[in-house]
Amino acid sequence: MYKKVYVEITNICNLNCSFCIHNQRESIFMSKDNFKIILEKLKPYTKYLYFHVMGEPLMHPYINEFINLASQYYFVNITTNGYLIDKIRSNKNIRQLNISLHSFDSKYNKTLNEYLNDILEVTNILKEYTYINYRIWANNPYKEKIIKILEDYYNTTINGHTKLSKNTFIDFDSEFLWPDFSNNYYNEIGTCYALKDHIAILVDGTIVPCCLDSKGIINLGNIFESTIEDIINSKRYQEMLNNFKNNKRCEELCKHCNFLDRLE
Repeated sequence: MYKKVYVEITNICNLNCSFCIHNQRESIFMSKDNFKIILEKLKPYTKYLYFHVMGEPLMHPYINEFINLASQYYFVNITTNGYLIDKIRSNKNIRQLNISLHSFDSKYNKTLNEYLNDILEVTNILKEYTYINYRIWANNPYKEKIIKILEDYYNTTINGHTKLSKNTFIDFDSEFLWPDFSNNYYNEIGTCYALKDHIAILVDGTIVPCCLDSKGIINLGNIFESTIEDIINSKRYQEMLNNFKNNKRCEELCKHCNFLDRLE
């Protein structure tokens, strides 16, 4: 049913980035038992898992075990800030690794060269069996320096979306505004891919429509207490889905989201 499901294995992060809305829930690492329950319950609904909502997935003490467990049934995709990439250097079970290079900041006690060298050393190994996707905000202050280092390393010219090497790419994107009741964006008109091709599961099992509901505001139920089918058939889920089909946003949080608008 879903092209992908986001699974937040932890909402704990090792960084404090200015562009992040920051976790405002209880800080948790998902247990192995709960992770196994999620894997079992999602089997009929997707083949692609993304370890991503809030937090840094590589912070999880069982990250490699979680990857290996999930890869028995799913294609595993990870989004990381790259600072802990050495933890997965030997893991061959990652389908795609998205690295947010705009996470770099000199306040984290690494130079840009040190940060990128650590990442390049590991991605040079992983690219044999994993798609590597470097991501960077178009307005990032380190963008030009990052591009120069990558061009020199891969001996290529970067101009927008570029293939750098085997299974290795770079993409640029504009920074988005986190949906939040307090932001200055508001629009009752608009559709979304949420519920149609993806859902997200927070670390405590709360199911939300997408990976941008960082606070779990649109709580559709809990995967540890309900079946996915019951959640899909719930009134709130169906109202959201039907309104999206009619280019309407019925949830207040969605009216404060400009994620798709910025792509038009």
